[in-house]
Amino acid sequence: MAGGVWGRPRGAPVGALTLTALAEGIRARQGQPPGPPSTSPQPESELESEVEPQRAAASPTAGSETFCRPPAQEPAPVIPHQTPQSSWEDGALGDLALYTAACLEDAGFAGTQATALTLSSVLEAQGERLEDQVRCLVRGLLAQVPSLAEGRRRRAVLRVLSALALEHPRDVVCALLPCSLPPDRAAAELWRSLSRNQRVNGQVLVQLLWALKGTAGPQPEALALHELARGTCSPDTPKVWAPSYQGPPHSHASCTVEALRALLTGDGSRMVVTCMEQAGGWRRLVGAHTHLEGVLLLASAMVAHADHHLRGLFADLLPRLHSTDDAQRLTAMAFFTGLLQSRPTAQLLREEVILERLCTWQGDPEPTVRWLGLLGLGHLALNRRKVRHMSTLLPALLGALGEGDTRLVGAALGALRRVLLRPQAPVHLLSAELGPRLPPLLDDARDSVRASAVGLLGTLVRRARGRLWVGPRGPLRKLVLRSLVPLLLRLHDPSRDAAESSEWTLARCDQALRWGLLEEMVTVAHHNSPEALSRICQRLVQWYPSHVPSFLSQTQGYLRSPQDRLRRAAAVLIGFLVHHSSLSCVNQDLLDSLFQDLGQLQSDSEPSVVAAAQVSCQQVALLARTQHCPHCWRLLGLLRLPHLGQHHAHPARLPPVYEDSPFQHWSLAGHWDCSGPG
Repeated sequence: MAGGVWGRPRGAPVGALTLTALAEGIRARQGQPPGPPSTSPQPESELESEVEPQRAAASPTAGSETFCRPPAQEPAPVIPHQTPQSSWEDGALGDLALYTAACLEDAGFAGTQATALTLSSVLEAQGERLEDQVRCLVRGLLAQVPSLAEGRRRRAVLRVLSALALEHPRDVVCALLPCSLPPDRAAAELWRSLSRNQRVNGQVLVQLLWALKGTAGPQPEALALHELARGTCSPDTPKVWAPSYQGPPHSHASCTVEALRALLTGDGSRMVVTCMEQAGGWRRLVGAHTHLEGVLLLASAMVAHADHHLRGLFADLLPRLHSTDDAQRLTAMAFFTGLLQSRPTAQLLREEVILERLCTWQGDPEPTVRWLGLLGLGHLALNRRKVRHMSTLLPALLGALGEGDTRLVGAALGALRRVLLRPQAPVHLLSAELGPRLPPLLDDARDSVRASAVGLLGTLVRRARGRLWVGPRGPLRKLVLRSLVPLLLRLHDPSRDAAESSEWTLARCDQALRWGLLEEMVTVAHHNSPEALSRICQRLVQWYPSHVPSFLSQTQGYLRSPQDRLRRAAAVLIGFLVHHSSLSCVNQDLLDSLFQDLGQLQSDSEPSVVAAAQVSCQQVALLARTQHCPHCWRLLGLLRLPHLGQHHAHPARLPPVYEDSPFQHWSLAGHWDCSGPG
């Protein structure tokens, strides 16, 4: 690296060069008249001579050299033509940093910060943009640090970096990230040094978040997140990178995440790092479609384990909520939303101001903004034991159930569950409001939405157990009976989460309505037992005869499901319901419709569905026979089903017998260690 612009040949001692002299030297080389001495604070400690590592043994000891002026007429070294200008500047500014560090060996951080302001003014005197000079200075420091021996001088240099980061955090981060590709010991040491001061650490953490989502650093050296993860992957399968996974080993996103981890670890926030690892937060941070989820996880982890940073982060986020850069604005909104889980942090602003902001987000045309607003409303209303802002919260949550964005629906379902778990929850109101909204979600095409909706119903039933609205005419009783068929059939759901959630909710319904069918429901869930299902259908027909047509009509809809296991389960359920029903419960039109739909399954591509449909057709025909239904008998002949005798005979209605299901059934054995969901 070329020598400094102030004429020190490589290997020569630094001497006692003050910042004022540096500024005058810069002005002289720019052809400007020397200005008056700087009025900025000057360090009072004596300077030590700086030597190269190989001359350390011959250098004077600390404090042995008195303060002296720099040589006035020492010529600047000739710079070879082939030396790149950027390398020359980095070397010069690196020397400047070392000169400054030499002045600060006995100064604390406060003295370093004051002198760093003078250093900034010196850089400005060069007539270039200050941020460019700061970045050159950081790169120069990075090149010089490996040559410094451990000790006071090395620590002083790192203090200079921290002081610069406090005044110019964005420029320091933007300079360090590209130089960390690939990461080396010097870069790692600089990152660690930034974590040792709480104020600096907080500033740098925020800048790393912006860098992770933004476009900091030149391409292609420092790839931004969306550049890294852009591709043909769908939102359900994001392209991500983590140290233990395949992917770009030295990308901008990877270095940013590693820098975040280093800062948090060095700050004593190891639990934040651990929580992020366990929740997959680091992977989400670098995923194109999961970055904001990673930010939310990081905010939650910091609320739980690093609350000393929250006030500074919160204050730094506020102006960025109005950024014109969409990526930065969304990152700020996500962190703002996550920090609302902290009551002390949320109290930094008046609740009315926060509430107004979140309600404004609810009206944004961008689904992501509405999602973050919904999460924020939930955090604000539920960060205390008692639910607050109910008049604002509930309409927003209930309205989001009809959204097409999975994140919005999932956030609403999760927040409603948390509302129900609070003391004095509005169970009666939610029973009425969820009546028309929840049943369609039980059959939603999205696995996560389906499982969450089923779980919310179970939570609602558990909270309402023993209350009047579970009674014969209560709204929750109506909701349970309307949801009963989907719950029974979702025991066979292809999604394990939905199947387990259905079993849990059926157990809550059994307790609340005192059916006494828990054993049968568990047996159906774990062993797909036809006998247990037959007993359940017998009780339902006996207790709710007026609901039998509704049960059959609902089940009929599942005969057209794209899932083989659900079509078979629906055919079997129809067979048992019809077997235990009487003509007083089922009209002729419904029987004709059931017979036709079951008949269409005779050409199904799945053999087990065909076999189950044949058995259930016989049960429908046997029941219709008592009404002398000629249409059913013609269909029996067309379908070539087994002969059932003359139409005037009334043989006993034997129970249907179904073959074992070929589909693997979910079992909780080993999944929860046989102890249930906790």
